[in-house]
Amino acid sequence: MFKIRSMRGFLTSSIGVTCAAALTLPVAALNVPSAAAAPAERATTTTGRPAGTAALAGRTWSLPLVPRTRERVLGRAPEQGLYRDDLEHFSLVGVSWDNPGTELHGLVQVRTRSAATGHWSGWQDVETHNADHGADPDTAEADSGHVHGGTAPLWVGDSDGVDVRVRAELDDDPGPRGSTPTGGHDLLPAGLRLELVDPGEEAPPQGSPADVPRTGTEADAAAAVNTDLAPFGAAEIPALDRQDTEDELAELTGVPRAKPYIGPRPRIVTRRGWGADESLREKGFVYTGKVKAAFVHHTASGNGYKCSQAPSVIRSIYRYHVVSMGWRDIGYNFVVDKCGTIYEGRAGGVAKAVKGAHTLGFNNNSMGIAVIGSFGSHKPPAAVVTAIAKLTAWKLGLFGANPKGKTYLKSGGGNLYPKGKNVRLNVISGHRDGYATECPGAKLYAKLGSARTSSAHLQGR
Repeated sequence: MFKIRSMRGFLTSSIGVTCAAALTLPVAALNVPSAAAAPAERATTTTGRPAGTAALAGRTWSLPLVPRTRERVLGRAPEQGLYRDDLEHFSLVGVSWDNPGTELHGLVQVRTRSAATGHWSGWQDVETHNADHGADPDTAEADSGHVHGGTAPLWVGDSDGVDVRVRAELDDDPGPRGSTPTGGHDLLPAGLRLELVDPGEEAPPQGSPADVPRTGTEADAAAAVNTDLAPFGAAEIPALDRQDTEDELAELTGVPRAKPYIGPRPRIVTRRGWGADESLREKGFVYTGKVKAAFVHHTASGNGYKCSQAPSVIRSIYRYHVVSMGWRDIGYNFVVDKCGTIYEGRAGGVAKAVKGAHTLGFNNNSMGIAVIGSFGSHKPPAAVVTAIAKLTAWKLGLFGANPKGKTYLKSGGGNLYPKGKNVRLNVISGHRDGYATECPGAKLYAKLGSARTSSAHLQGR
């Protein structure tokens, strides 16, 4: 069992912020015939790789959509779309547009052709309201100039053909919960593009952590921030029993507690474990002061994946957040699959107060946990609720937070609370508690009470 040695002053060191350079992404032309006279499609390819692993060779294509109706005719709203049956393999889709401050009021649907069978799927709805995720207003990440508007990503599995249609919402149509009626809904955002993501081949870590060389890369930096919890380059951070977790807490804080309220540390798959290409994200890490609350999300990417595919899904979402949306890293601090496996999300150290881009207006002093799937009408597996309880019992315990308690967070601005307002929230909240949104889905949101109770029990409360 790997034991930490010394990390006194850990919690206060998390307050510091490492200023990151502007995000720069490799862009190359993709020489495939376009379906319309529009801006050239573009593709980005993975050139870096996690230390000690084989190249994953993931890729993102961004294809301009084609107008199908130019204006309202006989009551029909404008529509754009794209049909392609000549594509290389991809597994995740989404739609992006130029201005992150513009909402897409309308319907986005896709169908895809399976690369294995050649059969086309039925039409699937893509969640259009994704602006509730992302960096807080007036932050360096939000104001980087690289951020785009976009839908939620949708996992479609290994595919080689796509058909997408985007239809504007007529003025007299009711908007979905979380939308902001502004009039003129029969207009679509400028610069609509289809985003196709290939997560790359599965490439498990090679050799033992001790064999992983230190090369001074961003992969090294992402691994080094967890070396007080596991060996450098480890694919996972192992679970600890209660006594070892309490000993670890005393080491991390430098202040032994007579009765520490903390749950046993759960097993966490590291970024190296799920194959993060560290060359994609911005350099450095950004921290907030502490972790006072946890916001639970769903990825709204669908439930049609196997748990063995979860690393591929996470690599795809990571690519979508960074390459397609222009964020500095994946938005969530942690990701949980439907089998209850916990994964490290945004880089910076799983035990530290890493600032995410998960709950618009409330990314300070909080963490975001995203469950892979869509839980509006689908009940989350028991393993998901258990994983949320275990993770929050440990991580909130590091910062002295009671999972069944309340706390105050200052709003950074959103559609529920104005900027600067102190808001009283559950320590374990759903995304919809901080922003008017359906996230994390009605069925998952209904399970948060059970997660709070179990989490507090694991802390010994």
